Amino acid sequence: MEFDTNMEAGTEGCSSNNQKKTGRGKIEIKRIENTTNRQVTFCKRRNGLLKKAYELSVLCDAEVALVVFSNRGRLYEYANNSVRGTIERYKKASATSTNAESVSEANTQFYQQESSKLKRQIRDIQNLNRHILGESLSSLSLKELKNLESRLEKGLSRVRSRKHETLFADVEFMQKREVELQNHNNFLRAKIAEYERAQQQQQNMVQQGNVCDTIASQPYDRNFFPVNLLDSNHQYSPQDHTALQLV
Repeated sequence: MEFDTNMEAGTEGCSSNNQKKTGRGKIEIKRIENTTNRQVTFCKRRNGLLKKAYELSVLCDAEVALVVFSNRGRLYEYANNSVRGTIERYKKASATSTNAESVSEANTQFYQQESSKLKRQIRDIQNLNRHILGESLSSLSLKELKNLESRLEKGLSRVRSRKHETLFADVEFMQKREVELQNHNNFLRAKIAEYERAQQQQQNMVQQGNVCDTIASQPYDRNFFPVNLLDSNHQYSPQDHTALQLV
């Protein structure tokens, strides 16, 4: 990069006092009233600023664009890419930053409004709960008390209606359960009766088998006739009393 050295050389003869100075002192930052000194300072500082911009772009691989206008309207510029391209990039970055800030600000306002709304709703619900419990009623007007009374009566009516529905449902369920248990009980009774009949029949069969075995085991006697085969309740006439003869 080439810089204008003519202005640099011309500044060496501007003041003889500058040659006598051995060091640079602090300079008050304000407008230089002397036109010549102001022009000399502009030339020096401009060249130094252009040099620093070049060094920054090379050392740090940064995109740098520098635009300087003198008090006479003369343009001095430097850009490692192009001044126009850097300015367009700056406009896009500035617009993006502005949009992000506006969106963030809008979100902040929205959340603040929502927070205030929720706090107000929570406060109203807490006051209503206290009023329903009969607390903090001194701040209510007559109209508000009437509204509260009407709401309580409607709520109490709904509670009672729901209670009755629940009771009726429980009674109906218990009645159905009673019928089911009664049917199950009848079924168990029938099973028990059937089992008892089966047991009785088995016992009768066992007894009959024992009697048959006893009769079969006894010796056969032609003169023996079982007495128990005769009906004790049957009455016989004297004519019936005939001697039994064995053939």
